Amino acid sequence: MIDLYTSTTPNGRKISIALEEMGLPYQVHAINLQNDEQYAPDFLKISPNNKIPAIVDSDNGVSVFESGAILTYLAEKTGQFLPTDTPARIEVLEWLAWQTAGLGPMLGQLNHFLNVADEKLPYAIKRFSDEMIRLLGVLDKQLAKHENVAGDYSIADMAIYPWSSAAYDGAKALIGTSFKNLETWHETMAARPAVQAGMAVPDV
Repeated sequence: MIDLYTSTTPNGRKISIALEEMGLPYQVHAINLQNDEQYAPDFLKISPNNKIPAIVDSDNGVSVFESGAILTYLAEKTGQFLPTDTPARIEVLEWLAWQTAGLGPMLGQLNHFLNVADEKLPYAIKRFSDEMIRLLGVLDKQLAKHENVAGDYSIADMAIYPWSSAAYDGAKALIGTSFKNLETWHETMAARPAVQAGMAVPDV
């Protein structure tokens, strides 16, 4: 059994998608970020960076924080969605790192300056809007070569989809056109039953 500590954010939904795809039993612990539950001492024991998601694997007592590490752990635990062949494995890990180091942080900053900051700073909004469009363009070009992000369906797809799908309509409105390959991939991802189930976690 996996205990999943999560919230209604793209980072959290990566993990619930993976758990659904891998068929692992899990129990959801919703963390209310608005109530600062991520700073609770018990949660900090498993997530010292006070961020969701985090997991505890009751099979062995292992706890893991940071979404990229969790996805890698779950893939290795189940032997699914992460190739063992070195070139294919590296490609998946490259795109997983691309999401955790690039797409997620840049979209998070854009959301902050658009929707959270008291002062709307045009420079910051333009900077992160431009980077969002650039990153989605990179992804669109990659999807022109592959049906999935890194060849076979993998944890890279699970990591990227909750973020790119949240940003897509805003990006399309800004540039006035579609990312055709990305749009097709989004439709394919959204049709997967495990993705649908994972995107509905937590149910709050």
